[in-house]
Amino acid sequence: MPRLRKRSILLSGHATSMALESEFWAVLDEMALARGVSLAGLIAQIDEGRGERPLASACRVAALLHARR
Repeated sequence: MPRLRKRSILLSGHATSMALESEFWAVLDEMALARGVSLAGLIAQIDEGRGERPLASACRVAALLHARR
């Protein structure tokens, strides 16, 4: 079973944490670098557009879409 890696993130001035598999964190780091933003900035962008989807799921989907490009 894959191990989840938990990270703390500041979103809209509130501390939260999110657990994802290392592979997803790696793609999110790559996405942030490509966009010229911090990882927290990227996750804030994903958060703004996620609608009702849980944040971790929205991050996984964003990473998947990025990897498919």
